Amino acid sequence: MGIEEHPTVRRVREHPRTRPPSTVAASWLRELALAAGADDAGFVPVTRPELAVDLEHARAALPGARTYVAFCVRMNRDNVRSPLRSVANTEFHQALDDAEVVGHRLTRALEDAGYRAVHPAAAFPQEMDDFPGRAWVVSHKLVAQAAGLGRIGIHRNLIHPRFGNFVLLGTVVAEFEVDEPTGPIDYNPCLECKLCVAACPVGAISKDGAFNFLDCYTHNYREFMSGFTDWVEQVADSTDRDDYRRRVSPAESASMWQSLAFRPNYKAAYCMAACPAGEDVIGPFLDDRKGFLEQVVKPLQDKAEPVYVRPGSAAEEHVTRRFPHKDVRRVSNGLPGN
Repeated sequence: MGIEEHPTVRRVREHPRTRPPSTVAASWLRELALAAGADDAGFVPVTRPELAVDLEHARAALPGARTYVAFCVRMNRDNVRSPLRSVANTEFHQALDDAEVVGHRLTRALEDAGYRAVHPAAAFPQEMDDFPGRAWVVSHKLVAQAAGLGRIGIHRNLIHPRFGNFVLLGTVVAEFEVDEPTGPIDYNPCLECKLCVAACPVGAISKDGAFNFLDCYTHNYREFMSGFTDWVEQVADSTDRDDYRRRVSPAESASMWQSLAFRPNYKAAYCMAACPAGEDVIGPFLDDRKGFLEQVVKPLQDKAEPVYVRPGSAAEEHVTRRFPHKDVRRVSNGLPGN
């Protein structure tokens, strides 16, 4: 039997599909994104000059890609602001799950409408073949900024004009064009209040807006892939159980186990917690700035906790001088040359 005689082929030939239009209405696409669970969405061509860094990667994921559908989901602010890391990290994990669900549902809806689309992970898994080189498929923050979901503040997080930086981002890559693409907003919601500078335990954010990626990465991502690499090397280098316990405290072993069992946990993200920007967020800060500092920023500053630094780094000097009650832990971040 030839392929044309196969029952599947015969049914399809009898009911040929109608190709959907190559350009979709922005209003329809926005409704689709909100129905999938997004709190806001924007649409931008993959060929926008400011997104050139992602173009080949987007088209590797979906040949013929023409549009990014950027979306965000909101987080519960006070969970993120809690000095209890279990509370904050549970919120991050839940919101990441929400973002993945939105991307999955939106991609399915587009597929049902006859379009090809893919949803790169909101966070992990990523493409690790070239690590420590680029592992992500799409730069969600850059896409979201280009699509009008906010602007990147001095703490390097996207700040939504309403929801502040209490959002997590996702992107769907699609084959169609949009009749009315969205564009960047015309102001930066960042207040440049420098509360992120004050809250960061490693001094990664400078008052002049400079950002030390390695100092942030070493501490905040201690229990992600590179800090995990350093921990494994500590295990390998230990001569026996007692030597391991001299290198790694019981609390650190328990924390690493928890990250391995229940997803990696951020050690800080205090810059997000302290940020008062956004129309829905700024009220308490405007009403009582001193109270905001006492209730939100100071508990993060006063928290006694291990802070992970590269030996001799600016972070080591900062935490030793600024937060002497915190426990400085000199480590490698697992990156080659560091």
